[in-house]
Amino acid sequence: MKDLVFDLIESEKKRQSEGLELIPSENYVSKDVLLAMGSVLTNKYSEGYPSFEGIPGWKEDKIAEEILPNYRYYGGQDNVDRIERLAIDRACRLFHADHANVQPHSGAQANNAVYFAWLEPGDTVLGMSLPAGGHLTHGAKVTMSAHVYNFIGYGVTNDGDIDYDELERLALEHLPKLILVGYSAFMKIPDFARVAKIREKVAEKAGYEVLLMADMAHVAGLIAAGVHPNPLDFGFDLMTTTTHKTLRGPRGGLILTKGNVASPLKKPEKTLANLPILIDRAVFPGTQGGPLEHVIAAKAVAFGEALKPEFKTYAENIVKNAKALADSLKENGFILQGGGTENHLILVNVKDSFGFDGKIYEKALDMVGLTLNANSLPHDKGAAFRPSGVRLGTPAITTRGLGIKEMQEIAKYMKQVAKICVKAETEESLNKYSDELGAIRQSVRDLALKFPVPSL
Repeated sequence: MKDLVFDLIESEKKRQSEGLELIPSENYVSKDVLLAMGSVLTNKYSEGYPSFEGIPGWKEDKIAEEILPNYRYYGGQDNVDRIERLAIDRACRLFHADHANVQPHSGAQANNAVYFAWLEPGDTVLGMSLPAGGHLTHGAKVTMSAHVYNFIGYGVTNDGDIDYDELERLALEHLPKLILVGYSAFMKIPDFARVAKIREKVAEKAGYEVLLMADMAHVAGLIAAGVHPNPLDFGFDLMTTTTHKTLRGPRGGLILTKGNVASPLKKPEKTLANLPILIDRAVFPGTQGGPLEHVIAAKAVAFGEALKPEFKTYAENIVKNAKALADSLKENGFILQGGGTENHLILVNVKDSFGFDGKIYEKALDMVGLTLNANSLPHDKGAAFRPSGVRLGTPAITTRGLGIKEMQEIAKYMKQVAKICVKAETEESLNKYSDELGAIRQSVRDLALKFPVPSL
């Protein structure tokens, strides 16, 4: 008898096919990534690590053939080892890293492992504050890390860029052990070189090594394709990311490091040079148990796809579409945080644009098949569940093949829905306009079905 779960999976396929995904942290994976995730590798327990010999450096055929002594706690690892080694090698080549840990289950797990590897309880971390566009794991009070470490938050300027003067002032005042550049709602390209110089000043004043970390979960695909600067090329020691979003892989995390690569079995001195070893020990056994080898296989497949020339074209189109969508939104009366975007992400101030909050707009857009999320703005006076903005982006719709013309159509639909929200005033009253919303829904459905989801 077929389980009810599969009926709901079919319903989700229909929802994805007939709507347009505008959440900037979502994407559609390829059929090959789906196949790897659903493979028999889910049956295998593989605590520990494969050998790191020849990575990066060996040809892929050799990595896939050689069986080497490993650092595992279970037998039967011949195939798993070689798959994980391929994932590590491909990640290192994509991001110009000396080492990659492909085992984190999520971006949050990756960040927590870095903190655990480098910091002691009570140590200070400097990162972008949540209201300015930072991520929960960068010190939000509701997270575990904020109860263990002392997070200091820097903000953004009126034009939406990082306030580098404030960053430097806070860094020299608090002398953090870790300086973090990363975000979940930020539309500019960071000045990595400037932050690296700030780190040097802090280290000189403090008299100890300061870890320079980038959380590039949102733009990792753009970095991999070479259409966004890579922090590892500008003096950063470490980069974390998710493997979905713009990278278009399975849901999971990744930690990329510079430094010495060696056995994780022996505890090294806590220095930046030993960062790869410290990270491996912090992921397992420090913060996680057995890795999800079926997900690691899917990561390896996605990394292989990102190494192909067509991925660069895809990433370029993400940025082109984002700028076109931002321009079209502005033409339709939307006020954008920072005036636009330099990456894949757009933050719209709907409160100042039309007088309603982001939550009613999120619901109304969902009713017409345009999926995004309500999001706070810097210095937002709305509550967490009544923010003044919405966040949207172009990775998923670019995967489906939409282009500049379609960005203009999406902006038009968004304006039509905004007019309905002005009339409705409350979420409960949206149903009074079901006919108008239904007409827009049909237009969105017709547009979406012209661009099938590649993996469905």
